[in-house]
Amino acid sequence: MQVGKSNIYELFNGTKQYVIPSYQRPYSWREKECERLWKDIVKMERKKRPNHFVGSIVNIAETAMPTGVQTFMVIDGQQRMTTLSLLLMALRDFLTANPDDKSVNIRQLNAEGLVNEYHDDEERYKIVPIQSDRATYKAIVDGKDKEDLPQASRLLVNYRFFMERIAAGELTPLEINNAMKKLLIVNITLDRDHDDPQLIFESLNSTGVDLTQSDLIRNFVLMGLPVRLQAKIYKDYWSPMEVLFRYDAREDMDHFFRDYLTLVQSDIPKESQIYETFKSMVTDGQLQTEELCKELFRYAKLYTRMIYAKSGNADLDCIFKEISNLRMEVAYPFLLRVYADFEDNVIQQSAFEEILRMAESYVFRRRVCEIPANSHNKTFSRLYASVRQDDYLNSIKAFFLLCEDYKEFPDDATFKKAFVERNIYKLSSRGCHYVLSRLQNYGTKSPVDISNLTIEHIMPENKKLSLEWKQMLGPNWEDVHTRLLHTIGNLTLTAYNSEMSDRPFSEKMEMEGGFKQSALKLNSFVVQCSQWTEKEINARAEEIATLAAAKVWPRPTLTEEQIAPYRPPKKEDGQYKLESYEWNQYTRMLFNNLNSSILNLSTDIKRECKKLYIAYKYDTNFVDITVQKERLRLAINAKFDQINDPKGICRNITGKGRWGNGDVEVFFSSLAELDDVMAIIAQALDLQMN
Repeated sequence: MQVGKSNIYELFNGTKQYVIPSYQRPYSWREKECERLWKDIVKMERKKRPNHFVGSIVNIAETAMPTGVQTFMVIDGQQRMTTLSLLLMALRDFLTANPDDKSVNIRQLNAEGLVNEYHDDEERYKIVPIQSDRATYKAIVDGKDKEDLPQASRLLVNYRFFMERIAAGELTPLEINNAMKKLLIVNITLDRDHDDPQLIFESLNSTGVDLTQSDLIRNFVLMGLPVRLQAKIYKDYWSPMEVLFRYDAREDMDHFFRDYLTLVQSDIPKESQIYETFKSMVTDGQLQTEELCKELFRYAKLYTRMIYAKSGNADLDCIFKEISNLRMEVAYPFLLRVYADFEDNVIQQSAFEEILRMAESYVFRRRVCEIPANSHNKTFSRLYASVRQDDYLNSIKAFFLLCEDYKEFPDDATFKKAFVERNIYKLSSRGCHYVLSRLQNYGTKSPVDISNLTIEHIMPENKKLSLEWKQMLGPNWEDVHTRLLHTIGNLTLTAYNSEMSDRPFSEKMEMEGGFKQSALKLNSFVVQCSQWTEKEINARAEEIATLAAAKVWPRPTLTEEQIAPYRPPKKEDGQYKLESYEWNQYTRMLFNNLNSSILNLSTDIKRECKKLYIAYKYDTNFVDITVQKERLRLAINAKFDQINDPKGICRNITGKGRWGNGDVEVFFSSLAELDDVMAIIAQALDLQMN
């Protein structure tokens, strides 16, 4: 490794070329960064400072070309290097346009800072950006007509920014040129045989400035490859994969990698650890780089077809769009795997559509029934492991039907009751639109685009109801208004929301664009009514709920013969229950409080009664409780040195043989100890969850 300080002219001095590798991001500095650089230059000149540090450049020296051009592969620092060269170009072109100013030698500036004067073609340029930036950058260097260039290019925008600043005359060309010589860059040149560029890159970017998890992954995958292989993989797989994702939604690619890792490992990485998890997977895996990138590209194509509803299959795209509107991203890893099976002809399209709808119904029913969603991650991340290839569809149905407790798939009666009573209007940011759209468009081959429609409260939202509405609703109108305003029975869609406003029901019915003129299925019940009271609202809600449960968001069904192979074996008679232990009034009181506190830690916790202790499980036991005469004994499933115990309540029982699991023992004998005991238990749970 060689480290030295230099200005931009010294950095480029001689016949040199700095190549931006294909895996790097496009040039992305915006005007605010350029503005900051310009202000630093002005301040330095005004205050006659001797120099100003602008950052570092990390590169690897490559073998010199036969023509004598020494190339360097840029690992870090392309943004500031390219920006400084844009400022040099702007200064050069300003001087060219103002030939009376002889303060700076234009040819010398060009030869020392921008081009290798006696070389042609690619070797001419001191900086070679990535392919997407290359043509624009070369055109600016060569002084070509700027009107023919992409006007939104950051390269062109920033070049014009510097041209405007120079033309404003805040500094003279000579002052700018002198300032450029005082802008110091730390130039770090690595030795390919002795330095690890990946580790150095990670260290330099450890703060995460502007780099997404997918940026880090791209650099990790491509950085260590030979230049030719790097270029091939980037061209064949990585660049096409990046094109799939919307440029203005770079986080979508991070989400893809998280879902891909979940798909492969059946475990969900934290958003901040996507890169580290990916790196560990690749390091431990068997796939070669090209095979891995080929697989990533394949799943990325399927993923973007789902999230952007761009599969080219109208029926599938309709479902993908509705799933997206429901915001059920948690199911994507599972659905992505099923999509791949569909593409491989393992299942037919009809089965794929049914599975998509099944997942949608599961998420929606639970949301309506207000069942906590924090178990969804584990449910969907591990669902595919339950799929039987020889009974694909039924095995998934059986999985959902056999979900119990906090993972249950709500039955029709439970769902219908909740659907009738729930505040649908405030289900989520776009949940109400989703619900009304699904109800409206179910079973139609010509879906109605509701994007130009708004939600209409048939009974108005305004708490100050008109006399007509009060009289129609009856003496308990306030109670009716409070209970039923935002329920499904009172909600519909219209293009005339502002016109309808708080009008009486009869006017809403008869007016231009009113309910009688509506062609929406959602309004078919409404147009048959002569009044709108609690009776009509409830009747419409029941009608809609019946449709919702039976057709729109159905629960899967299987015969007993079909589900029998998937039922877990029955537990033997005489299984242990809480009543099986020798409680007294005091220990049962202690247990009741401790039990509630443990179960409140996560809905994924299961409690099992064993012969000698009560076990609490996440993946496996994390705490076991043994009932004693005047206290509870807790076995904490962790190593003693893994537990932070500031109160000193833990005992090390490694190798001593006690009932329960783990090397840590805690006694609970007073409610005053509950918080301290729970702090220890929570640590054991965290060890399993993370």
